[in-house]
Amino acid sequence: MAPAAIEVGDHTTHVLLVAYPTQGHINPLLQFGKRLAARRGVRSTLAVTRFVLATAAPSSPGGSVHLAAISDGCDHAGYDEAGDARAYLARLETAGSRTLAELLCAEAARGRPVHVVVYDSFLPWARGVARRHGAACAAFLTQACAVNIAYGHAWSGTVKLPVREAPGELPGLPAGLEAGDLPTFMVNPADGHGYQDMLVKQQFDGIGDADDVLVNSFSDLEPPEAEHLASTWGAKTIGPTVPSAYLDTRIPDDTSYGCHLHSPSPATTAWLDAHPARSVVYAAFGSVAKASPEQMAEVAEGLLATGRPFLWVVRASEAAKIPGDFAVKLAAAGGRGRGLVVPWSPQLEVLAHPAVGCFVTHCGWNSTTEAISAGVPMVAVPRWSDQTMNAKYIADIWRVGVRARRSGGGGVVDGLVERGEVERCVREVMEREEYRRNAGKWREMAKDAVSEGGSSDANIAAFVAKYGATAK
Repeated sequence: MAPAAIEVGDHTTHVLLVAYPTQGHINPLLQFGKRLAARRGVRSTLAVTRFVLATAAPSSPGGSVHLAAISDGCDHAGYDEAGDARAYLARLETAGSRTLAELLCAEAARGRPVHVVVYDSFLPWARGVARRHGAACAAFLTQACAVNIAYGHAWSGTVKLPVREAPGELPGLPAGLEAGDLPTFMVNPADGHGYQDMLVKQQFDGIGDADDVLVNSFSDLEPPEAEHLASTWGAKTIGPTVPSAYLDTRIPDDTSYGCHLHSPSPATTAWLDAHPARSVVYAAFGSVAKASPEQMAEVAEGLLATGRPFLWVVRASEAAKIPGDFAVKLAAAGGRGRGLVVPWSPQLEVLAHPAVGCFVTHCGWNSTTEAISAGVPMVAVPRWSDQTMNAKYIADIWRVGVRARRSGGGGVVDGLVERGEVERCVREVMEREEYRRNAGKWREMAKDAVSEGGSSDANIAAFVAKYGATAK
């Protein structure tokens, strides 16, 4: 049972948020924490691993969200210290359970006991720790409603894995889905690399026992999907979880996430300032996936062939895969003004810049919601995990872009996205007003969701009220 509501007044409702230690999971929980801390009577604390704290060296964002450390058992090198996913997840559960318990005890000893633990669904063991220390617990689903529903059908046995053909009608999901529209781990479980059991089983085991289930989406973006999760697990949407400055501007100085595992290049803003409105192609493929040298060559040639200026994010670990003659070709095409390659970028700032007209993306959920929040149409180049399903919605449900076709392989994510396909997709998205118009519509809906009285704002207010604090 949840603890009794806390008396409002001099007392504070303390919410501890526990994130899976990657950028794509830290960001949404941190932003949710800011939304909570902006309300009277709430103290928000974000717990991340010691390695993340040492690597990112974050400061408390605007003083609103406090930071605390737990251990994943890999304090010196993070994931790389474990060697593979199964070993890492085992260490994370063992060390994380112990140090989360220690943190809860320490906070109580300091006179600020934790009343609610909001735990990333990738960390289901945190629910038991919270219960044992008298705290309520809320599961936080960082992925899209549709993706959670798809995995939920696998968890319940409605869908048998691996999925080799069109799954037929699935409750909560649109009709006509193909196997290639589902998360890749459902089509080829081997792609899970040790995360398979966690994704399709462990994160949902016992979720019905959580006091709350929260989803990083907004109801207007996925209406039937949000309704299905509400009827199944009582889930409530609280997104999009992007800094307030890019949507409702209700949280002062909330202009960035505030915890960065990669250092963005300072050159991007000045470079974008030198280009006309909606002229630049922005290409970025996330912080995890690795492309083959052949695919890097196709992207490089495709971007050049568009004839448009481009900003391309290539992580330092991937830079050696850029073709050796690319710099020469770029110089011949116009040099730095024609294209800029950086190891990392302040992505929200880039997407919000008026010069950006198109986003070539891997379709990670954070990148997808950032583009929606900025009103930028997309070229979807999914590779694995939830990206394929996000790409389906980008192209066919929300109509804010196109999905690039791959050739040379038997599956939807096999083979290459060739240079001609990169060029074709960019030209289509940049030249068709429909995509820009639809992107603008979704941006307004995202803003409405988090604005005062909006669907996500109301759900956050109800969450706060449930545990004793009153909204502003």
